[in-house]
Amino acid sequence: DLVDSCSPNNTHGEIVLAAAAAGKMIACEKPLAMDGAEARKMTEAVKKAGVPNMVWYNYRRVPAITLARKIIAEGRLGKIFHFRSAFLQDWTISADVPMIWRLNKDIAGSGVAGDLISHLFDTARYLIGDVAAVSALTKVFVDERDYKDPETGKTSKRKIEIDDACLVLAEFSNGAVGTFEATRYARGHKAANSFEVNGETGSVIFDLEDMAHLKFFDHSDPKHIHGFRNILVTSAEHPYMEKWWVPGLAIGYEHTFTHQLADFFEALENGKKFSPDFEEATKCQLILDAIGDAASTRTRVEVSSF
Repeated sequence: DLVDSCSPNNTHGEIVLAAAAAGKMIACEKPLAMDGAEARKMTEAVKKAGVPNMVWYNYRRVPAITLARKIIAEGRLGKIFHFRSAFLQDWTISADVPMIWRLNKDIAGSGVAGDLISHLFDTARYLIGDVAAVSALTKVFVDERDYKDPETGKTSKRKIEIDDACLVLAEFSNGAVGTFEATRYARGHKAANSFEVNGETGSVIFDLEDMAHLKFFDHSDPKHIHGFRNILVTSAEHPYMEKWWVPGLAIGYEHTFTHQLADFFEALENGKKFSPDFEEATKCQLILDAIGDAASTRTRVEVSSF
């Protein structure tokens, strides 16, 4: 049995613990938990129960992002210097947007840090490695919103305690540095998830709003043809694409979940470890904890080891 703990509330930790005790496979939404302590508890529970588990950091399964990982692993960028990224949305700009669960700290835990920057950091870890330390700034632009009590139906004003925008400077364990920005106040952007990786011998650029393409610069090319090549990631030679259409026909966001489930079941069939699992997601959760501490203290904070 596969239990998908995707309910938008802070009880999914309890759901996971119960499912692990019952010996069920578990697929959990990200971020894994409300904080690192809860994430560790959940990870210990699935390890003790010996149940297969995964976390829905589905952007790893975008073919262009998987291709970027392959290019980096092949050494085509050389030593990595920079990872710069952004996840931009605009749906909470109006003060008339009510206090839904994503804007409620008691339920969501955090704002764009947990919702959006968690994806950016998982992608960064997937591509170039662990994060050692962070500095951060968070901002709330609308400090109160209408809240409808689910029991009484009455509406009142509630203080907003989650972040509307989050900016992070990161230091990677391998010496690279990174910038991470997430906001729901970037007018005109709906889900602009983008990153650029710069290395000694090349660079790659990805933008979810053009998810079938990956830009790649190779410094070893002759100088008279230097420039970013725009790779259309739809051919059978590209990650996952041999399972889909003929070259030139793009797939969509929903297919990333299909890829993740397929990889999960393949790993289960072959007795291999699947990633990202709870342990991987806990490492990301510890980065989120460090971001919260760094933002509140305005200091550089080292990321706790798992």
